[in-house]
Amino acid sequence: MSKYYNPKRSSVYNPEAKEPFRLSRSKIDLFLNCPRCFYLDRRLGVGQPPGYPFSLNSAIDFLLKKEFDLHRAQETAHPLMEKYGIDALPFQHEKMDEWRDALRRGITHLHQPTNFLITGGIDDRWVNRDGELIIVDYKATSKSGEVNIDADWQIAYKRQMEVYQWLFRKNDFKVSDTGYFVYCNGDTDKEAFDGKLEFDVKIIPYKGDASWVDQVVIKAYECLQSEEIPPSGEDCDFCKYREAAKEVEG
Repeated sequence: MSKYYNPKRSSVYNPEAKEPFRLSRSKIDLFLNCPRCFYLDRRLGVGQPPGYPFSLNSAIDFLLKKEFDLHRAQETAHPLMEKYGIDALPFQHEKMDEWRDALRRGITHLHQPTNFLITGGIDDRWVNRDGELIIVDYKATSKSGEVNIDADWQIAYKRQMEVYQWLFRKNDFKVSDTGYFVYCNGDTDKEAFDGKLEFDVKIIPYKGDASWVDQVVIKAYECLQSEEIPPSGEDCDFCKYREAAKEVEG
């Protein structure tokens, strides 16, 4: 059986099933981008080709977690938090490793109206003086100029933050509307490589609004309950490729 088609895998939705259906934060984003691709994946078992692994980004993510965990254990603020005037500390909790495990565990909430178990894997959480959790996400890139979250495609970053805020509130945590992106930008202006890549690290605040999440989860449920394949998203490259291939194949 093709690795792109497996209708019997556990991640395929069965409208008759009684057990909760696990739906990740990334699949919610897939639904928003293209209901057709979402349906093909979660209902029919036809997944999109996977992207290439970003090994360098994963390494930066791992090192940032080690660095912030050191301050977490010492109950001290990271120098970056002090530099940007963020009056908070890395949050300590016994479930920290569980929340970070996006593939197998993560932070979860059983959405009763749909029987969806919504999941997400979090990079970090800080806590401010008011006892509010601050959702933190690590990002890495290499580009000229200052990094920001203003590009159209970065709406996915903002949705990601808002789903995490929603999940922690559903787990009875007090959560700040303002989260932070710790953004690492590789510096390519150095005269020589010398076996190392240096990064400029910037903290970007983002005030989230998670009021949309419940409604979208319900719409995703209605999509998977249907027996009809929905239309594609307005700007889905996968759907455009499939349509172009059909045209030339006749």
